[in-house]
Order: sequence, then structure tokens, then C-alpha cells
Amino acid sequence: MASEQKRLFLALSLSALVLFGWQAFFAPKNSFVAPVKQESADKGNSAVGNEINSGTLTGESTQDDNVGNAPIGAKPSLSSKAVLLENGDSSIRITSDLVFMDIQSEMATDSLEAVVGNKSPFRVFLIRDNRKIAPQFSFTKSGSRLEGVDTVNNLKFIGSLAPGGIFNWSISSPSPQQYYMQLTSSKMEGEGRQIRQFLTLLKDVERDNIDEEELYEGTLQWIGIDFHYHLLATVLENKAVSSVSIKNSVLGARLVESTKELKARTILSLKQFESLEAMGGNLQLSVDFGVFGVIAIPILNGLRFIYEYVPNYGLAIILITLFIRTLLFPLQFKSFKSMKKMQKLQPQLAKVKEKYGDDPQRMQKETMALFKKNGANPMGGCLPLVMQMPVFFAFYQVLFNSVELLNAPFFLWITDLSAKDPYYVLPVLMGIAMFGQTKLNPSTTADPTQQKMMMFMPLIFTFFMKDLPAGLNLYIFVSTLYGIVQQLIVYKTVD
Repeated sequence: MASEQKRLFLALSLSALVLFGWQAFFAPKNSFVAPVKQESADKGNSAVGNEINSGTLTGESTQDDNVGNAPIGAKPSLSSKAVLLENGDSSIRITSDLVFMDIQSEMATDSLEAVVGNKSPFRVFLIRDNRKIAPQFSFTKSGSRLEGVDTVNNLKFIGSLAPGGIFNWSISSPSPQQYYMQLTSSKMEGEGRQIRQFLTLLKDVERDNIDEEELYEGTLQWIGIDFHYHLLATVLENKAVSSVSIKNSVLGARLVESTKELKARTILSLKQFESLEAMGGNLQLSVDFGVFGVIAIPILNGLRFIYEYVPNYGLAIILITLFIRTLLFPLQFKSFKSMKKMQKLQPQLAKVKEKYGDDPQRMQKETMALFKKNGANPMGGCLPLVMQMPVFFAFYQVLFNSVELLNAPFFLWITDLSAKDPYYVLPVLMGIAMFGQTKLNPSTTADPTQQKMMMFMPLIFTFFMKDLPAGLNLYIFVSTLYGIVQQLIVYKTVD
């Protein structure tokens, strides 16, 4: 049983260490710099007329090979004309061949180029005779509304820039047409361990690094680019069966179903969960809470609720941590009782080891008999850790992905709870608290080497936590400290 406990503890510890290790050693440490510029070029950005082979719904590579080779940077052709729409502090420049560029939004804090890697990331093509055709509209602007006509392809365009920066647009035709939407970007990793990604919402959200190659098929809801707490997305109002390919830093979405009207909206926004949810289209799914989203979302809502009354997210983290630990205390009480019994058995366990050290099977049998006689459960000490791990990872996802905590100050030197503690005070305090908790927990082994290894674990956690968000360190410190208080109370009330 003791070996089972050690294996469980090591498995949980390794799970945490894998997360911390990836963040510490593989996440970039460079400063947030401007995106790497693409080769000038867009050599022959005459994506007009690029052939798209048939069989796009078969999963074959024919379309992917051609679409993926589209030039990087959705630059307009030399003959195109650009029109600027403005509404308050929001604006968008759109060209006559439907390149969306220079987007500024009241809902975003970063520039379009910082988010996606270029100033003209999105464009729309018409598909005729299995070829991509760039439309050529003649535009008429009226305030924040834009109308255009393409007499050659018999198309009509209507666009309007709503307050806040949402650009609603549609393309209509007397006869059904097929369309192709293209997003272009460049690979980027930032100081905050954010990785620029393509997002595609079919049945579920597909996340792909910019330099990956993928092919998806299904009913498309929206496509987008995610980076540094921001999202550039185009949401389809009339969802269509589509084939989506990613190759050479280009995401291409071919709408297989023909339609007389393509209606959509394009947004550039911070990934604030509540705001994205209010926009509709399941845009809130762009906020990645991971497998513990069912826990992370209530935690985020709880933080928001507390923040309304205590306008400091650091204090909100402390209060919600105390609430969660108190809520779990009835379950932990039994575990603490078991740990107290284990603590009392340490001298007898040492005698068993000394007496039967040369006979492992007999030693294990006598150890189990000792546990049974005294009603001790060596697995009981793992219960608090098991219960805390999902909450820990959910808290991590909240702090890593939630805009609410971006640049949120706590006190004194902690000016951003989503960034690391610049003086490493919280990681050190967390390590000290974890060491104290380790001293309280009884050991099921008398092996000095294993005991030293367990005592060394808080130092390892401190090392891996030092560059993680200050808010996460604050949560673990408060949770561990409060857990020690609970444990001491139980120890004093249990014989």
C-alpha cells in the first residue's frame, strides 16, 4: 500500500512538473517583439486565378496543395482601390478586391499587425470554374456604411462598421455562388508564452500553430487568428459546409455549398469571455480553458462577482481560494484524521522495518496489519492533492487565458497578476508554505533517501513556479497556508 501511495503521489507530481517544465524550458523567454516580416513579396500576389482542383470534400491533398501555396500576406492587387470606414475610434480599410486591412477596434488594445503578423490578413474570393477569382467592386461610402457593385461577376457588397468595431458585411448575387475565404499570418511566440494560432470552429474549436498543415471538413461557424489575448475572427451568419486547409501560414476556407448571399461579420477584440459570449456565434470558445473548463468558468465568474464588491483581482483570488478550501474541508477532514493516525504510527512503522527489513513480503504484510488495526489509511493523505489538482489546473487556465487578469494589479510590486512576480517573493513564500505542509504530512516509509526526496519537492515546485503568473503563485500560497491551518485544527481535535 505504501508503494501505491508513492506511485500516486509521483504520478500527480510528474503531471504538474510536465506542465511547469514545458513552461520553464520550452516557452519562449524573449521579449514581446514585433512580428517577423514576411518576404516582400507576396510575389505575384495574383492569387486571382489560382487553380483549385476538384475533390475538396474527399480529404485528398489536391486542394490543400494549391490553396496552401497561396502567397503570404493578403495584399491587394495594384489596380485595387481602398476605402476607409470609421465609427468612433474604430476603423477598417477595405479594398475593391475584398482585402480587409488596417483594422482598428475599440474592443482591442493591440494593433492588427501585432495580433496577426501583417496589416492585411483577410480576403474573400469568388470561385468560378474551379478557380479563385478576386472580385472587383466599385464602392460608394456613406458614413460607416459601404456599398459596392461588381458588374463583371454580378455581385453586390454591403458592409457597415458598428460601434465598437464589429464589421458586418454581405455579398449577394442573383444566382448561387461559391466563395473562398483566406487568412494569412506568421509564426510568433510572445513573452507571455502566447503562441499565435489559427482557430477554426466546425463542430469543435480546432487550434493549429501557424506553421502546421491541416485539413478539416464540416459545417463552418467561424475562422480566426488568436494571439496575445486577442482574436481576429470572421463569423458566418449563414453557416455552410466547408473545406478548411492550413498550409504555408495560410488558412483557406472553401465554402462548398453555393449560396445567393454570404453574410458574415469580422471582429478584432480582446478575448474577454463574457463579451465574446454576448457577440454570439460561440466566439467565447476561442478562450481555451482546457479539459477543466467546467471548473475554470465558474472560477472566472466567481472572480468577476467578487471583483464587483472588492475591486482588486488579487483579493478576489484570495477570497475565492478560501471559499473553495472551505467548501472542500468536509472531504478533507477525513483525510486529515487519517494522516494524524499515520503520524502516530511512525515509530511502530520504523520498528516493523527494522524487524522485517530483510523480508519485503513479510514487512508489507505486517505494515498492512498495523494500518488495519489502527484504522489508518495510507492513501488518505493523497486525497487533498487529488482534489486540488483539477482546481489548480483550472486556475492556471483562467490566469493564462483570461483578459480580466491582464495588467490587473495586486499590491506594491505586483502590477500584473497574469505576469510573473518580478522579485519572486510569492514563489518563495509558496515554497516555504509547501515545505511546512510537507513537514506536517506523515511519511509511510522510513527510507531516508525517499524522505529527503519528498522534502526536496517544494524546492522543485518553487523553481518551476517562479516564472508563472503571480496570480497562480498567490492562489497556491494562500491555498497551502489555509490548508495548513485546517490541518493543524484537525490534528488538535483528533486523538
